Amino acid sequence: MKSKQFDLIIFDWDGTLANSTQLIVNAIRAASLEVGLPDPGQEAASSIIGLGLREALVSLFGQDIPYEQIQQMAARYNFHYNIGENNIPLFDGVLESIQTLDANGFKLAVATGKGRNGLNRALQNSGLGKHFGATRCVDECYSKPHPQMILELMDELDAKPERTLMVGDTSFDLQMASNANVASLGVSYGAHPLSNLLPHKPLAHFDAFSKLNQWLVMNA
Repeated sequence: MKSKQFDLIIFDWDGTLANSTQLIVNAIRAASLEVGLPDPGQEAASSIIGLGLREALVSLFGQDIPYEQIQQMAARYNFHYNIGENNIPLFDGVLESIQTLDANGFKLAVATGKGRNGLNRALQNSGLGKHFGATRCVDECYSKPHPQMILELMDELDAKPERTLMVGDTSFDLQMASNANVASLGVSYGAHPLSNLLPHKPLAHFDAFSKLNQWLVMNA
């Protein structure tokens, strides 16, 4: 490979590496109905993927949602999500791509709206855990698009902003990158449509993981 443009590549998990968007949407919709909230529908449920649970519920249902209902929602969401969690596939080519990036000396990290227990299970189930030097989750940091996750990952892995790249499928990922003063790539095969990603000026955008991988091989 030619000389690297980036030292650290940070990936979102759900909708970027793991094909979990529909499972998340289904869990949000089912849990909402079970705790007495309206069904937000496919588009709205997809639009809040990447946020922490409280931020997501406020976005969907407003500021006045009671704390008890948030707790109930979390429990029912986890119930529905956990049923399908062990069967979530990686997008085609993800395993090989991450292995190659790691072998070629890139520092790799994950910044996700998942909780720590959920990410640890996902890393173990996918076999990718050993390739990531550090990870940050929503129960450890402020929710996206706050830059804390990226700032902490750069600090832990000794990377400069100008040598760091964020890859994600939501506007929250790309806005987080902007807030941390790092470059980003957008993928439109996950939760958010391309129209949500473009305002945040990613270096490039892709409608399939294979195209993202080609860009990383040639340009990262």
